[in-house]
Amino acid sequence: MGAFFDGLNAAEPAVPRDQRLAAALGPRMLDLARERSLGAIPYFVTAEHTRFARERLGRGALLAPEVAVVVEADAETARAKARDYAAMYLAASNYVRNLKRLGFTERDLADGGSDRLIDAVIPHGPPAAIAEAVRTHFDAGADHVCLQPIGHAHPPADDYRSLAKALIA
Repeated sequence: MGAFFDGLNAAEPAVPRDQRLAAALGPRMLDLARERSLGAIPYFVTAEHTRFARERLGRGALLAPEVAVVVEADAETARAKARDYAAMYLAASNYVRNLKRLGFTERDLADGGSDRLIDAVIPHGPPAAIAEAVRTHFDAGADHVCLQPIGHAHPPADDYRSLAKALIA
């Protein structure tokens, strides 16, 4: 990634540091994001990771985690949709390493993810519950939280509308 940023510096025209964001999860990538870009856009993370990332990045960097959510009142239905979505990430070594750093165990990672893992990484429930989960990221130091509703129509316009109402309230 250092070489990638070097390439951005050497490009014609160069890409200015304040026009770059890094998809950073681990400590070294967060350090690189702080040193060579405007900040970080972590994904498939908990609010605890947002707190860790803010501490690592410092106050001057932009921190904008993206959070997948399931707008669904029934917890089991929501978790099933979340597990379908999470399967790709639970098979990727960088996301698994990050989840382990956050204290999740092999048992949490098995069989599509434990309820504890799914509940922490993919907030679900009615819009008000999701809004509260989003606020925990802001309380942990996020400057912006990008929501990605999953499990419904594409585009999930109704989910976005209901989430907007809950977040603005």
